[in-house]
Amino acid sequence: MAWDPLTDEQREIRDLVRTLARERIAPRAAEIDESHEFPWDVVELYREHELFGLLFDESYGGLGTGTLLVLVAIEEVSKVCATSGLILAVQELGSLGLKLAGTEEQKERWLPRLASGEWLGAYALTESGSGSDSAAMRTTATRDADHYVLNGSKRFITNAGVAQLYTVFAKTDPQAGHAGISAFVVEADTPGFEVTRVEPKMGIRGSTTGELVFEDAPIPRGNLLGAEGEGFKIAMRILDRSRPGVAAQGLGIAQGATDYALQYAKMRETMGVPIAQHQLVAGMLADMETKCEAARGLLYKFGRMVDEGAPDDELTKTSAQAKLFCTDTAMDVTTDAVQILGGYGYIQEYPLERMMRDAKITQIYEGTNQIQRLVIAREMLKESRAFLLAGVS
Repeated sequence: MAWDPLTDEQREIRDLVRTLARERIAPRAAEIDESHEFPWDVVELYREHELFGLLFDESYGGLGTGTLLVLVAIEEVSKVCATSGLILAVQELGSLGLKLAGTEEQKERWLPRLASGEWLGAYALTESGSGSDSAAMRTTATRDADHYVLNGSKRFITNAGVAQLYTVFAKTDPQAGHAGISAFVVEADTPGFEVTRVEPKMGIRGSTTGELVFEDAPIPRGNLLGAEGEGFKIAMRILDRSRPGVAAQGLGIAQGATDYALQYAKMRETMGVPIAQHQLVAGMLADMETKCEAARGLLYKFGRMVDEGAPDDELTKTSAQAKLFCTDTAMDVTTDAVQILGGYGYIQEYPLERMMRDAKITQIYEGTNQIQRLVIAREMLKESRAFLLAGVS
């Protein structure tokens, strides 16, 4: 039996998620992808088994099991259905603003609904003209009596139209660049707020990705997260903690593809032996498995860091490394898995073409992998390693 870093309690919950994924979600995965319909039955399954509670502290109706187990749950579900794994990841993403910057009143008002799964959350930072460059956003929030008036639009927002609560970023001082961005909690029934478009996509096709439009939308002042001008810092703190959710999704896709390719390679015979015994195929399988294990090490390291109380400034580099390596692994491994199945890997009767399509987005959202490399290098430049060279000539 492989070495397992989880505790007995964590294994018990992981095994529950694994069983639900294999027995209840896996049979639905192809249909979810083909129909492009949001899987409310999966949401209900999560509610029934309190899986949303994994993301929240007990004081707000959650289970308080910690970040590592959240990542494990996303990984397990994503092995069979990336769309369903994303539901958990985005619930975390959509609630982190409240967890990190919300007042006690705000937390008590909204977090229990998110913890139970009664409400789904979403995160709205990206605009059509500002992806990696947040300072270029054009959405504004103008103070007016007891409200802020929100005007503008957001693009490529996961859970658009199905979320009841959105963390939205807007300029309260349009001339101040990053320092002019503020964060708000916006409920779905806010007047002047509308989801105007849902995108057809190459992968994760059961997840809604849409455009949000705000036209003189009144946002109560009590919905401001933190202080005015703190929005960019809040957004970056959120992303440091949410990117590993996408990493877990990527790792799950990669491991699911590896497992499927391995089983196929044991059964498919050419020249009188299973193709797994041919050296070139065996080498591919070995590389796929090794990449998954290396990715898991980075991902679980991040989960343990959060659970053990590592300070925010120590999370940034590991978060970016986990996101980068896990999602690059997802694309590499699914490509090889399709190759191992040959023509069968390319047709929809088998799940690997779906896994390959799903893998691609993991390299793009929650910060492109090019941005992750910049983040890692920036953090490296802050470090002093001169002592390692002492005495070297």
